[in-house]
Amino acid sequence: MMMGIITNYQLQTINYLCPMEVNDAMVDKLAHLSRLHFNETEKFEIKNDLQRMIAFVEKLNELDLDGVEPLLHMSDEVNVLREDVVKGSVNREEALKNAPLHDGQFFKVPKVIKPLSPVRPAHPHLNDQIGQAGRPKEV
Repeated sequence: MMMGIITNYQLQTINYLCPMEVNDAMVDKLAHLSRLHFNETEKFEIKNDLQRMIAFVEKLNELDLDGVEPLLHMSDEVNVLREDVVKGSVNREEALKNAPLHDGQFFKVPKVIKPLSPVRPAHPHLNDQIGQAGRPKEV
């Protein structure tokens, strides 16, 4: 595998021989890191997909890149900005017209943040040391 390192705006190519083997242990580790669970059929499919992806990337090593400047950006343009234009917006009645629930002024949505429950100590003898809402009692 060839890897490029940019130093002082020049590309230095370093050759790494890194044959990557996609095995069940690698798929299990990736599943663990991504907090996913796969059955055996899914593992087999994922293993094949990863092997095809790696083969595709390794195919790029066959390209002759001598004299090719590294592409740092897709365009030579820098900070192409547009002028701010004031445009109209919808009024409140029109915005609330299709809302499933509103009070005439605001959208009403279900609560998504629950109030904190008091912390209960793991040991009964700690009850005296913990006050309301899990905070230590003031002395």
